Amino acid sequence: MDTLKNMKFLRKLPTPEEVQQSIPLSKEGTAAKAKRDQEIADIFSGKDDRILLIIGPCSADREDAVLDYIGRLVPVQEKVKDKILIVPRIYTNKPRTTGDGYKGIVHQPDPEKKEDFLHGLIAMRHMHIRALSETGLSAADEMLYPENWGYVSDILSYVAIGARSVEDQQHRLTVSGFDVASGMKNPTSGDFSVMLNSVYAAQHPHHFVYRGYEVETTGNPLTHVVLRGAVSKHGNTTQNYHYEDLIRLCEMYQEMDLVNPAAVVDVNHSNSGKKFKEQIRIAAGE
Repeated sequence: MDTLKNMKFLRKLPTPEEVQQSIPLSKEGTAAKAKRDQEIADIFSGKDDRILLIIGPCSADREDAVLDYIGRLVPVQEKVKDKILIVPRIYTNKPRTTGDGYKGIVHQPDPEKKEDFLHGLIAMRHMHIRALSETGLSAADEMLYPENWGYVSDILSYVAIGARSVEDQQHRLTVSGFDVASGMKNPTSGDFSVMLNSVYAAQHPHHFVYRGYEVETTGNPLTHVVLRGAVSKHGNTTQNYHYEDLIRLCEMYQEMDLVNPAAVVDVNHSNSGKKFKEQIRIAAGE
């Protein structure tokens, strides 16, 4: 392939179809994911009044540690199954504010060695399949690169779009073709309009270019917002999970005529801190 002036093409990666065929998900895993997908869809559509809890490491970089963690969630899920549906986070892509630093297992399957996308894609898929097969809990991952969706589209039950990606057109349009729940985080500025515009875009059909193909999508009605707090121009953090924020969010959902209005509260990032912990202690009666 001809190279661009400042871009060197190192090697051609296998297609998502080729990777899925070489590392297939079992029939049991496929059935377990389908059941979980429906349960999650029922929660977002209001048919199921349980709470969705998405929990786990921000960066899943060691398969053994990830499997140990998710295995411990299994008995917890059994105890709370009537009120909470747990979706483990297996985030294999790590967004970076400046672009520097470790970017996740897809970039570096071995954090102590140089980047290797071929083995990273294989490691990502292998870890997700092991987690689903051994625990029955289909997972969530963050879509840092829209082109990577196909490598795990048959495994994931939830996809998050990060604060730095939510304004990107390719992310929005790609989500419109998903068949699973997808959360759009508010940008680091905290702008609700940007976040809801992304939800609107993803809930509607589109015609665009994806992985070298001209494609059409039907829209994803399970797209929703994720509140992750904000950072002001002076670098101060502001929480956005309070009553007033939720009332404003509800009103904006109605004004934009979006379906399945829902919100996931990210208790990390700019929503974390002393104030939130104090509210948790109060709610727990401590």
